Amino acid sequence: MRAVQHAFESHGRQRTWMLKEVPTKYEWVYILEADERMTPELFAECQGAIQGQEHVAYYVAERVMFMNRWIRYSTQYPRYQLRLFRKDNVWFDDYGHTEREVCDGPTGFIKETYPHYTNSKGFTRWIDKHNRYSSDEALETLRQLDQGTVQWADLFFGRSEVERRRALKNLSLRLPWRPVLRFIYMYFLLGGFLDGQAGFTWCTLQAFYEYLILVKLWELKHPMHPPSSRVMSSTSQGSKDSDATQVTSSSS
Repeated sequence: MRAVQHAFESHGRQRTWMLKEVPTKYEWVYILEADERMTPELFAECQGAIQGQEHVAYYVAERVMFMNRWIRYSTQYPRYQLRLFRKDNVWFDDYGHTEREVCDGPTGFIKETYPHYTNSKGFTRWIDKHNRYSSDEALETLRQLDQGTVQWADLFFGRSEVERRRALKNLSLRLPWRPVLRFIYMYFLLGGFLDGQAGFTWCTLQAFYEYLILVKLWELKHPMHPPSSRVMSSTSQGSKDSDATQVTSSSS
């Protein structure tokens, strides 16, 4: 195994650079991130899948692991990510804090899943990471509100869970009270309450993350300007006059 370094620009550009510039022994690649794990069952199914010729890429569902348990209900399981593909048939575009794949050819789905340990480094790291993510998501939200549209057909009749989920996200960007609605949707409609304390914490943090995106979106629409030097000077002078008055009063 060898490690390859490349200056980070964005998630989409990083993955596309990797596929184009890093030589591999085989034409098929599997993307496994640092907080994800491969299982023997998944490995065996992937080996079988690449023997066929009908697909150029495969989606694999994640099992979100949080507070030492699988968050089964409030994570929209099964939620698929593109993981196994022919490297010459796939590239990635930026979308918010992450990326979206573009596939040149038909795609399939793997039945086995992989565990995704979302807060393996603790809550401080999770909050710091999502603070950064929310800045990128605010920019993407602004772009979608200006240029994007809701694909209603995909929302109800999408060919896959991936298409339906993306259409739902585009719709959610346009809804009022997004943090509250997200909590209600995840905790009550998806059944997050069945995930116990970990499910409640997960849904609360996701609503908080949504709120961070909204306040940063407001900030993008309403740039905050520092007070002018004249105002600062007047404030400073007023403070000095007040101090002088207090000294004079105390002297008399």
